[in-house]
Amino acid sequence: MPFFQEPPRLGNQLHDDELLAEYLARTLPPEVLSAILPQLEELGELGGGRLFTLQQADREREPTLVQWDPWGNRVDRIELTPLWQEAQRLSAEHGLVGIAYERRHGEHSRVHQFVANHLVQASLDVYSCPLAMTDGAARTLLDLGNQALVERAVPRLTARDPAAAWTSGQWMTERTGGSDVGLSEAVARPRPDGSFTLHGTKWFTSATTSEMALTLARPEGNGPGGRGLALFYVETRDEAGRPNGLVVNRLKDKLGTRKVPTAELTLDGTRALAVAGLDGGVRNITSMLNVTRTWNAAAAVWMMRRAVALARDYARRRVQFGDVLARKPLHLDTLAGVEAELEGAFHLAYRAIELLGRREAGVATEADERLLRIVTPLAKLTTGKQAVEVTSEALECFGGAGYVEDTGLPVLLRDAQVLPIWEGTTNVLSLDVLRAIARDRTLDALVDEVRLLLKGARAPALGPAAERAATALDHARAWLGQQMAEPAQLEAGARRFALTLGRALELALLCAHAGWCLERLPAGRGERAVQVALRFARHGADRIYPPA
Repeated sequence: MPFFQEPPRLGNQLHDDELLAEYLARTLPPEVLSAILPQLEELGELGGGRLFTLQQADREREPTLVQWDPWGNRVDRIELTPLWQEAQRLSAEHGLVGIAYERRHGEHSRVHQFVANHLVQASLDVYSCPLAMTDGAARTLLDLGNQALVERAVPRLTARDPAAAWTSGQWMTERTGGSDVGLSEAVARPRPDGSFTLHGTKWFTSATTSEMALTLARPEGNGPGGRGLALFYVETRDEAGRPNGLVVNRLKDKLGTRKVPTAELTLDGTRALAVAGLDGGVRNITSMLNVTRTWNAAAAVWMMRRAVALARDYARRRVQFGDVLARKPLHLDTLAGVEAELEGAFHLAYRAIELLGRREAGVATEADERLLRIVTPLAKLTTGKQAVEVTSEALECFGGAGYVEDTGLPVLLRDAQVLPIWEGTTNVLSLDVLRAIARDRTLDALVDEVRLLLKGARAPALGPAAERAATALDHARAWLGQQMAEPAQLEAGARRFALTLGRALELALLCAHAGWCLERLPAGRGERAVQVALRFARHGADRIYPPA
């Protein structure tokens, strides 16, 4: 009989994730966990079952742009893949955005929301992209307090009825600049009724099929730079369903996230409303960026988790050199390395999520607020880099099959590559970290956090890992003090400085989690958590060295 390799399989994504189970038990009050567990069970089954199967069957389909109808009318209609259509319904019904705004579980509502997404998003072809921007838009409108827009849009952005639910786009990037939005050329012209028309080109607009968007434009007469921009609210279609002064020039031909309909748009008299005044637009998107960067970190975790889950299952099925890979010491060592990076990233992303939940529930302390301002960019930049490394290593665990398209594996790496780019590259986020430190005592808050975490890692076995976390953080603080008088040297080392802070915090979080596991869980599981922390420590937290 000829040999045919059995492919990797997935089970219930809640049951198969030891770390997630430990985290939920450690973090959530028993009554909250009991209340949300039925939904998590259902989503875990969908994520490893029907949705995963549909994703594999839907592999070759991509969104298409229909620019003209049969009678010559310009329609610019984007047709979505079947899985994305399913994702629209499921996301609304399960409240994958709405959970955070219903706040049934107070400060734990954000953890509930992101764990729900964690269980299914890896099987939804990056439908998390419009959900992230929808969440960011809802948060921004609420924070800026434009009551008319809040009443019109927020109930739709957070709705559980698929027929009523909206998603939102976020149109910031123009040809002149990506992260440097102060170079934006889009112009806003006032109308007698107090609204505006927008004119210009948006070079990269993700999830262009959304019902609304928030975008930046420069009101006529305003000065240059970011301060001269204003934030505008746009509905993408008029009451008759026609495009609202929008021309879709093309869909972007991207390396990854190809199921996401990303377009280049011309704004040609697009009707819009100012959200909060006629300047300060860059400042006014801060809430949006905080939310979408948190989604970016969470997405890095669920993408890594999917790659590692498939690699682990495959190791039990693939026989090489006389035995399954799962009994080959070198292969097990490789898997242990990627799992350590995944678990460090998980704890950092969920620390940012916890802090966001505390802020929105009104229970955040001043120290929480300072910590959130530095942890959000650190979580985004650190986990984004880890996701590319982990998915690449996981593909290698499949040998040649990891490089063959119809296995569905190469897309894991292509999609992960967006994470260090979208919502600010690693370099841009590193500069944001420096600005956060310069504005207030965010670094002091991070130091206090790490010290507190390491107090929970009292077991002697955790000593080497705890020492590495503390030493890396001390080195980063000393380096920062040395470079303050040398702006060029400070900027040149900003990425290594930020990654050191992020990885030191990840290591401290791993140590604290291992300490909890040793005290609360059976010996084997506690020992496993200790070994994860020690392995991560051996990978290194300190990335600082003198720039060339």
